[in-house]
Amino acid sequence: MLPSLNLDLVRTFLAVVDAGGLTRAGERLRLSQPTISLQIKRLEDTLGCRLIERSPRSFRLTSDGEVLATHGRRIIMLSDELVARMIEPAVSGLVRLGTPEDFATAHLSGVLAAFATAHPNVALEVTTDLTLNLIERFGAGEFDLVLIKREPLGPSEGVRVWHEALVWACAPQRVPVFADTEHDLPLVVSPHPCVYRKRAMRALDRLGRRWRVAYTSTSLAGAQAAVRAGLGVTVLPKDMVPADFSVLEGPSMPDLSATEIALMAASTLSVPAAKLAEHIVHSLERGA
Repeated sequence: MLPSLNLDLVRTFLAVVDAGGLTRAGERLRLSQPTISLQIKRLEDTLGCRLIERSPRSFRLTSDGEVLATHGRRIIMLSDELVARMIEPAVSGLVRLGTPEDFATAHLSGVLAAFATAHPNVALEVTTDLTLNLIERFGAGEFDLVLIKREPLGPSEGVRVWHEALVWACAPQRVPVFADTEHDLPLVVSPHPCVYRKRAMRALDRLGRRWRVAYTSTSLAGAQAAVRAGLGVTVLPKDMVPADFSVLEGPSMPDLSATEIALMAASTLSVPAAKLAEHIVHSLERGA
């Protein structure tokens, strides 16, 4: 008989794949690196093959690991869907969720798709906006849940579900020009209020580098088009930098540190809203 596949081990393996290494996966899962290694070894022993080739400076999936990464995600999704339908088949209603556009584009679509599949009778109304606008609209009762960008504040405002390292990004051909401190640094930013906009301006002011707002866009696509055209430098999460952008770094560029994404929930939640909040936290905490 074929051995049974331990889904908890598959989840750990997928966390390692998403994090790009055992140590970072351990930090996200709140497990020690030896524990992660042991779980991966148990999974490899069960399947009788190597899944990961690793050295102190490199990490890559084997061909068998690529197969497991692809099919493992489908298995986990189907398992979660089955459990949800068996335990709570009658959950229904409307959930109003607010989120920053860039985070929704990069990280939220799969999370919401999995929830919609598991709870087909729940309608999701998703709105994208700038963080400070989301907070204001949340306070006015427009949303059940909001995801917001924030400074690392700890548990006082929402529940942290994601950690974002920020970088300066620009068109590759403009790197030498933008690295030259003799000229004002042109910025491509979202309109006020915007956490990244504020972070960029404060960091440049602390360094003493002159800057100017060269282009303002309310949409992520518009801002990225301006950057591609060479109009200026923008601030992006490190894992969201497009392949045709360059990261601008060096002594002429200040450190941007990191921001967090936190989930805020209304004081009174419907059953489907509470389920979505739990699902978002559970799904995103692996990358927090």
